[in-house]
Amino acid sequence: MSDTHTQVPSVLAVDLPSPVPGAEYEDCPVTDVLRRIGDKWIVLVIVLLGRRPHRFNELHRAVEGISQRMLTRTLRTLEGNGLVRREVLPTVPPSVEYSLTGLGASLLTPLSALADWAVAHRSEMAAARTAERPPRRT
Repeated sequence: MSDTHTQVPSVLAVDLPSPVPGAEYEDCPVTDVLRRIGDKWIVLVIVLLGRRPHRFNELHRAVEGISQRMLTRTLRTLEGNGLVRREVLPTVPPSVEYSLTGLGASLLTPLSALADWAVAHRSEMAAARTAERPPRRT
């Protein structure tokens, strides 16, 4: 980023064509990441693994309401995106431990910023959703 944009959020410093072509939006790295981490369970699993490595059953017990199948899919998705490492431990019977990779750990800072923003503005957004709106003209 150039020195002339030091006070401008990076998402605003990028020139976008108008209208934004659908293919450009689909190819956007931000759009791609949001799709990959926007799943119902992914952020929660990242946060839990950010605290410490977990075995599968520990994670399953730590996330109320997630099925074993969905946890397996979530972990495979995270592993496939390079965010989680799956390690088979040499125990009898073998056990598997999941931990964040360096890439996964690097996601904790921007997730924390988003979480802080969400907590700070939760009531404003709730109020906006419940505010009486004039009927739309069709």
